[in-house]
Amino acid sequence: MADDRLHLQHGPIDLIIHVDASEGIRKRLYSAVEKRSRTVLEELVTEMELLKLPWNSAQSEPKGSIAKKMFGAVSDSAVFVTPMAAVAGAVADEMLETMLLEAQIPDSCLEHISRMYVNNGGDIAFWLNSGESFSIGVVDNPEIPKLNTKVNLAYESRVRGIATSGWRGRSLSLGIADAVTVLAKSATDADVAATLIANEVNVDFPGIEKRAASEVKDESDLGMIPVTVHVPDLPEDKISFALEQGAKTARKFIKAEKITAAYLSLQKQRLIIDNKSLLL
Repeated sequence: MADDRLHLQHGPIDLIIHVDASEGIRKRLYSAVEKRSRTVLEELVTEMELLKLPWNSAQSEPKGSIAKKMFGAVSDSAVFVTPMAAVAGAVADEMLETMLLEAQIPDSCLEHISRMYVNNGGDIAFWLNSGESFSIGVVDNPEIPKLNTKVNLAYESRVRGIATSGWRGRSLSLGIADAVTVLAKSATDADVAATLIANEVNVDFPGIEKRAASEVKDESDLGMIPVTVHVPDLPEDKISFALEQGAKTARKFIKAEKITAAYLSLQKQRLIIDNKSLLL
């Protein structure tokens, strides 16, 4: 623990957690979430075979609470997606729910907590008390740690989840976006939407390299589907075209009230798709 934050890591799960409250409340909630985190990986592995399958209406629903979140987030998708597209966000949501439950048993201490968040590798679930807000910064390219945009989310906002996808970093993407950051009512929903929007940011151009997902990452749920491994410098018109492909999906998600806003970045161009100009 450093700077009042809790860092938990178990296999691919890498959590940074913070509770803005007194030391006593913070320790109590951290103890609860640490205990829950020790069961997450085994719980997911138990149902991994089902979670790696492309969603279809004939599938039986999983049993674990995290797996159910993942399954529900993709259950109405009209395109190829597996519940694994929601795993990071679903884990973040589960950890936050664990702390919220602990904060209400036996006597509620929520009024003494200002804010809480769980950051799982960049996918973030957060809780705000009345009058509080949550600010985040977006970095398009992790190799160039420059703040590209920022957003301030107030208590009144519907947004309680943030997720980013793209071909860089640890993500596997069918598209070429440097980053697609999505704001939604939960981290689970944001995770799926960011993945699907980023997949659509695409254009045909010499030098874009793709390889089978299973060759890039062992046991990937994407199997032999080609994922992006290199994107050369692109002409401005190709960048604009690719971003607009992703923007079409973002607009559909906003219209369906699945997300609140999306920020799309590719090389030197960016698009913000939202209803209320949340990104400043």
